[in-house]
Amino acid sequence: MCIQGVGVAGSGWTPQVAALAGRFRVITFDNRGVGRSARGEHALSIEFMAADVWAILDAQGIEACHLIGHSMGGLIALEAALKAPHRVKSLSLLCTFPSGSAATQLSLRMAVLGLRSRIGTRAMRRQGMLRMIFPAAWLRGVDRVALAGRLATVFGRDLADSPPIIAEQLRAMSSYDASNRLHQLSGIPTLVVSGRHDPIAVPASGRMLAAGIAGSRFVEFEDASHALPIQCAERLNGRLLEHLAAAEGDAPGQ
Repeated sequence: MCIQGVGVAGSGWTPQVAALAGRFRVITFDNRGVGRSARGEHALSIEFMAADVWAILDAQGIEACHLIGHSMGGLIALEAALKAPHRVKSLSLLCTFPSGSAATQLSLRMAVLGLRSRIGTRAMRRQGMLRMIFPAAWLRGVDRVALAGRLATVFGRDLADSPPIIAEQLRAMSSYDASNRLHQLSGIPTLVVSGRHDPIAVPASGRMLAAGIAGSRFVEFEDASHALPIQCAERLNGRLLEHLAAAEGDAPGQ
């Protein structure tokens, strides 16, 4: 079960689905108010979105699964695991944090990056969003206009847009903190992945997660930022396959 972050549809997992589906049944979905999912009337919270995860799996008749979460999706995965640890085969926490306030409290760098993604022409806002989620050095070697176009299809929205659900999701994140409960997940095989250049989920947050969940493994991609699952898809997918196979008790090639 793959859980996406703020303002991104389940199709954001396309690079991972392509790699994992040969070995696993992969389920992605749109969080409430994103893509094809209705917002609903319930107040948005991480706890409520975690309940959606189990509701989807129950509807599919799935008792236990591997949970993979990116950014806000990592918080949702944490809460889902805390509510039903016996149903979690493994956790993969990508570019995320133990507390949502770590990402929603603006640093000067994030304030500047955030403004660039919200002001100016649509083309300028797209470029601002790219600078927020990819390393500057990496962006210098790609066609940014083409990249923004591809991401619009994968994310389920134009990068220049900031629908109201994003502000709601950020508020939900800001009030969620699993820091003092991480030890409850120590029996679950856990992989924590961070990107060195990530201004949203800084590597220190990943290390805090790994330190709080005994036995977890921490991996830092030195050349990556917040869009690590897209930028470094092949390398990440290899790590995920190794992690999931180990949790299943065998090797990727078997």
